[in-house]
Amino acid sequence: MTVFNVGDQVEVLDETISGVVKSKDGNIITVVTSEGFSLEYTSKELVKIGGNIRVTNFEAAQSKKDKEHVKKKPTRILKPKERNTPKMEVDLHINQLVKSTKGLSHFDMLNLQLDTAKRQLHFAMDKRIQKVVFIHGVGEGVLKEELYYLFRKYENIKFYDADYQKYGLGATEVYIFQNI
Repeated sequence: MTVFNVGDQVEVLDETISGVVKSKDGNIITVVTSEGFSLEYTSKELVKIGGNIRVTNFEAAQSKKDKEHVKKKPTRILKPKERNTPKMEVDLHINQLVKSTKGLSHFDMLNLQLDTAKRQLHFAMDKRIQKVVFIHGVGEGVLKEELYYLFRKYENIKFYDADYQKYGLGATEVYIFQNI
């Protein structure tokens, strides 16, 4: 067991605190830090600095702080608009899905668009993407209504008109609630 005397340089075990022994009261030792704080510890929590004994908790933490200060990279600040922008867009215009509509009936085209929407929605759920915009166009509103019917089948999503400035009336945004 180490004997501590008033004036000894000490470090606290398992903490990044060092200082000078100010007083002793039995097993309780009062240490004054370089910042001027008086802290009380038991003799088992302290180690003398000096001679051949050297504890590096304090020095390691100081060098780590210095490195963190130097290495700190500027973080990219997201603007409110960027924070709310969807991570995924799905364009359901038929000309984006097939090379040619030749030989496809309106029913076939609608089913192809709905299958694509359902597949992309499941992909987003699997990849934990929270926001998806389905671009359906304005048209007669058949695809939009069919999409709404599809979305209503899911309990963990809500859907609403997408950003008007960016998409006009021809897109629906889906928010997927993530089950944690």
